[in-house]
Amino acid sequence: MAKKGMVFDLKACIGCNACVIACKQENSLPEGVFFTRTISYEYGTYPNVKRSYIPTICNQCENPPCQKVCPSGATFVRADGIVMVQGDKCIGCASCAVACPYDMRSMVLDSSMKAGLFGGGEITPFESQGYTRYIPGTSVKCDFCSQRVDAGLEPACVATCPTHARVFGDLDDPNSAPSVMIRERGGRQPLPEKGTKPRVYYVD
Repeated sequence: MAKKGMVFDLKACIGCNACVIACKQENSLPEGVFFTRTISYEYGTYPNVKRSYIPTICNQCENPPCQKVCPSGATFVRADGIVMVQGDKCIGCASCAVACPYDMRSMVLDSSMKAGLFGGGEITPFESQGYTRYIPGTSVKCDFCSQRVDAGLEPACVATCPTHARVFGDLDDPNSAPSVMIRERGGRQPLPEKGTKPRVYYVD
């Protein structure tokens, strides 16, 4: 089966965080839980100051340390390379969060779900239906919007990006858009020294 992966084009990212909002909405993420983040980096000396943006996400590792340390088997890898979490098997030990060198695991807290995104102890109908996918006290992470991928769609963050800074596709196909970007623009994996073999690459 085709192995899914993603490429971040650092020259194209403008730091608008549309990806973050799209992810929050698509996955009905509770307060404090993010599957993707954009790091801002300023450099230079006034008045010649510039800013760069670095998107981050679960790297869907080929050699995922989170899976190795999971004592209940809740973390597993699909045939297409996407690392998944089965909530009803998760015991909330957070071993995966400790093992992940990219800090891309989150815990779903009962208090956050009850408080709602707007606080005050009330949740909207949208939140109410969305929160049914989560079990309080368990670990969650990005799964490349697997439900969208299974339907032949791109992850929400990719579909929403206005500058096409996120490119998604089959890394085993040398002619796919991400494979071509990696080859022609010298794609780099985050923290390759960790030996996790990420399926996420960066080009600049």
